Amino acid sequence: MQLTNEKMKNLNVIKHPLIGQNLSIIRSQKTSCEEYRVATKKIAQILFYEATKTLPVIESFVETPFETVKEYKISEDIEIIISPILRAGLAFEDIALEFLPMAKIFHVGMYRHEETLRPVWYYNKLPLNFENPEKTYIFITDPMLATGGSLLDTIKLYTEKNIPQANIKPVCIICSPEGVKNIHSHFPDIEITVAALDRTLNEKGYILPGLGDAGDRFFGTL
Repeated sequence: MQLTNEKMKNLNVIKHPLIGQNLSIIRSQKTSCEEYRVATKKIAQILFYEATKTLPVIESFVETPFETVKEYKISEDIEIIISPILRAGLAFEDIALEFLPMAKIFHVGMYRHEETLRPVWYYNKLPLNFENPEKTYIFITDPMLATGGSLLDTIKLYTEKNIPQANIKPVCIICSPEGVKNIHSHFPDIEITVAALDRTLNEKGYILPGLGDAGDRFFGTL
């Protein structure tokens, strides 16, 4: 079965048998940390394959053992940045670099205040300015898009430095309708790539049916 996707209002929900297979693993509370990590990385591979499809390309002429052939490769005139939201976003970092070894890594760190559910910043090493914002492409990684607070603040970091919305690609495993609505109410032109759109949030801001705390499960800190 070929990879297909469901599009709705800049939410790209990837439908694929391997996504379903590995979602069933990471959702289960019986899954070990080792199994969770392996399944998460398999999902990340498919998500990045999809999220990178709009990167600009240029013609390239390659000498095979027999003749010259025209191919298309990622433009060398752009800057690509992987921006994991600490700490859960690190789960995608290795996979992102396998796909985009030329990319730079800019980590951003925040945690969610348990009472207000608002993100609290503790780490930000972004440059003051980008030399060519129009040719800068950002992939923000965070397995869970719940309330959308952390992702929203991270997107603002880049748009305030004149990065176009169309150049910013959040990549998540699961998301809530509330979180997607929050992002698109501020940034309607940003496309979010996810493996699943879940039902809702509970009173504590956790995704239902969800998969628990993605960071704790990936790093074994339950």
